[in-house]
Amino acid sequence: MAHPVRPVELAFLSSAPVRLVCAAELAAPPDTVYRALAEDVAGTPSWFAAVAAARPTDGGAGREIRLRGGVVFRERILAREPARRYAYRVEETNAPGVTALLEEWALSPAGAGTRVRWTMAADGAAVFRWGLRAGRAGVGRSFRDAMRALDRRLTAHPAP
Repeated sequence: MAHPVRPVELAFLSSAPVRLVCAAELAAPPDTVYRALAEDVAGTPSWFAAVAAARPTDGGAGREIRLRGGVVFRERILAREPARRYAYRVEETNAPGVTALLEEWALSPAGAGTRVRWTMAADGAAVFRWGLRAGRAGVGRSFRDAMRALDRRLTAHPAP
């Protein structure tokens, strides 16, 4: 059963009780990476193995993300800064214990490519916060695998 979560704003990125931050460098330029993250939402499962399905909602103002295993997130986009930043918060989920969740993808030039910094800011029941902290290494591995897959995808099929 889905439940609403607290509607946090971008400042939550620095005040959240749990913050996971991962970074990677991709060969594609920032505008290409941004398009893959923010504009090709439906393509997310092709490079992020944890995502079973993704679709834009509310005329592009939101997203619905279905993870493998059945967790669903209904999200609201908070920041769209082409080639620089993409951020969204979860507004409703069926994941137990989540009370607030916001993610930011920060992009910056790295030579001819892009440095991607992903931040997950979260709050929830004690067991949820503990689980995120305990799973930090697994989340990092999932992020790195996703960035390698995205890099391969963007290199094989460069945007026009």
